[in-house]
Amino acid sequence: MFSKKTVMVVALIILIAANILLLTVSSRNRLPASDVGPVAITIVGPLQKFVSLTMDCVHDIWKYYFNLISVAKENDALKKELFIAAEKNNRCTEIEISNERLRSFLNFHKSYSTNVLAAEVIAKDPSSWFKTIVIDKGKTNGVEKGAPVVVPEGIAGQIIEVTDNYSKVLLIIDRNSAVDALVQRTRARGIIKGESTNQCILEYVLRKHEISVGDTIVSSGLDGVYPKGLRIGEVSEVTKRNSGIFQEVIVTPYVDFEKLEEVLVVINP
Repeated sequence: MFSKKTVMVVALIILIAANILLLTVSSRNRLPASDVGPVAITIVGPLQKFVSLTMDCVHDIWKYYFNLISVAKENDALKKELFIAAEKNNRCTEIEISNERLRSFLNFHKSYSTNVLAAEVIAKDPSSWFKTIVIDKGKTNGVEKGAPVVVPEGIAGQIIEVTDNYSKVLLIIDRNSAVDALVQRTRARGIIKGESTNQCILEYVLRKHEISVGDTIVSSGLDGVYPKGLRIGEVSEVTKRNSGIFQEVIVTPYVDFEKLEEVLVVINP
């Protein structure tokens, strides 16, 4: 009918109550120790010992509980401090990377004779068919449609749309992009066309021209858009078919378009 746990609790309460009652009666009657008798001492002694042990156990549990609360609060405070420290470290790392990137832009700007304007990439076309970005500079900053966009690694693209404060850039890896280019070593000429991937094709290169994997491709300046001698990419594959007057040349751009964060717009080239 009753569980063992309930019976034990009730028995414990009865024993404690009996012990307290016996102690109270003894203190009121103030009987000499000889009147209490061996029987009473035999009964009261174990009860007092049990009550004392129980009270000590309760005290230890209570103390341990408060210690756990204190440790939990300290743990939460340490976790908060660790999170703040990690955030500060992350900001410092990001600032260091940004400073390194901007330093390379500054060095490129100093070595570049044409007037350029620094801009930040604020959006990218999510489509896999179009490779465009949006920058935070526009007409009010002197940006014009058709202006070339470069980075220290090489050519990035061309301005195709301009508003007062923003501009859209057509990247050279877009299928609608075309850059008149030269093989730097042999001076063989062709047109760099985008593939909507991270690679381009150098088209209309005659079979008679020698081109090797690893050759550097630069802008020729003959398209009236990009200044001459700007780096575009490196030849990664050359195919000469049995028929046709042109050879197929795959070019890997020097610019990592997935990591493009800042660019330079060439003003009045």
